[in-house]
Amino acid sequence: MAGHSHWAGIKHKKGKADKQRSRIFSKLSKEITVAAKLGDKDPTMNPRLRSAIQAARSANMPKDNIERAIDKSSINNELNFENLRYEGFGPEKVAVIVETLTDNKNRTASKIRTIFQKAGGNLGTQGSASHNFNQIGIIKIDKKEVLDERIFELATEAGADECKSDEDFHEIQCSVDEIYNVKKELEKEINNFISTEIEWLPLNSVEISKEKSQDIINFLESLEEDDDVQNIYSNAKFAK
Repeated sequence: MAGHSHWAGIKHKKGKADKQRSRIFSKLSKEITVAAKLGDKDPTMNPRLRSAIQAARSANMPKDNIERAIDKSSINNELNFENLRYEGFGPEKVAVIVETLTDNKNRTASKIRTIFQKAGGNLGTQGSASHNFNQIGIIKIDKKEVLDERIFELATEAGADECKSDEDFHEIQCSVDEIYNVKKELEKEINNFISTEIEWLPLNSVEISKEKSQDIINFLESLEEDDDVQNIYSNAKFAK
């Protein structure tokens, strides 16, 4: 899932590709269902739903799965998910923000707290860790979609604050309030997006030695494996 698990791009391959794929599809499906329930079922009229579907397509989720997730929003009227944010500090005093989508906040809070405690960290109050981050809108586009020069022009015309390109994708940054307006302008020329996310970028980083990195990775993976967790952000900077 693009925009999912923001911890310096570190991914440990444990032969769990299928399980991981299933988990990603589950999280994407939940976001599609909630977006469709909260707004219009037509993605052209619902920016959040449109972005969720685009992210699902980027993750190669089958069309049937996407349609089922949209249908689920109409079938189950008692389905009430909440977006909840948890903040705290993990091993080595790494600041962590965990975004969840849950239908039972007591269950979710208990599970998240347990994961923090087992890792030797602690869950804090809202605001305890987020002051270490800046919240911005980030739109990612595959480099195959548009040339570097053109995306810079489009981003400027759309009112974005910044545009970066790396080997695989273009990243457009803007204020949280403007993310869907910027995206709407980009959609006039671009059809496929990797992701459209409101993300937390660290303002300062905690340097993690090679010896300690596995503890942090295990902690973040434990959070990621929880079904209620949608996104994780940390200010850990892993030694190369």
